[in-house]
Amino acid sequence: MKKIYIVLTYSGTTLSKIIKHWTKDEFSHVSIALDEDLQEMYSFGRLHPYNPISGGFVHERINEGTYKRFFRTKACVYSIEIEDQQFVDIRNTIYAMWENRKKYKFNIIGLLAIGFKKEVKIHNYFYCAEFVKYLFEKANVNLNLPKKMIRPENFKDIENKELVYEGLLNKYKKKTLLKEYIEVLTYKTANQNK
Repeated sequence: MKKIYIVLTYSGTTLSKIIKHWTKDEFSHVSIALDEDLQEMYSFGRLHPYNPISGGFVHERINEGTYKRFFRTKACVYSIEIEDQQFVDIRNTIYAMWENRKKYKFNIIGLLAIGFKKEVKIHNYFYCAEFVKYLFEKANVNLNLPKKMIRPENFKDIENKELVYEGLLNKYKKKTLLKEYIEVLTYKTANQNK
């Protein structure tokens, strides 16, 4: 079994405010990460931090790009366990898409259609939640997500998920480093008492 990470965020950008207004959800964006440190985190969103119009397939980083600009981004990070082969399938799909990333576009029409309770799918176009759902479906991971009009908030309803972190996204790494430090201290203390 391997762990994969679902990262829900609300950055406060104009688009995220519009999404939040329409959906009344806490979070307006979802990403998928292949590692606990979120170094391999992917989604569909802004290609450039200062250009809200240009969107596409992005490799997101906590302290770079859009998240560096919108440093007050709120986040909720969940882990879920999946089979080794499912993990490999998701990773391979992401890497193949990354190699051909110019052919994938941001599905702004599909995203805005959700506000009108409609679904608009376009070949090779994704918005964030469509992309993450697509990866899980392609790898045969059944998360019981809605069949249509997927929203980032729907990922909070996944069963057997584990909450890893909740708070400001830019504090996430510091929290995991602190957790590791405490684990090391606990281990050393336990072994010294033997």
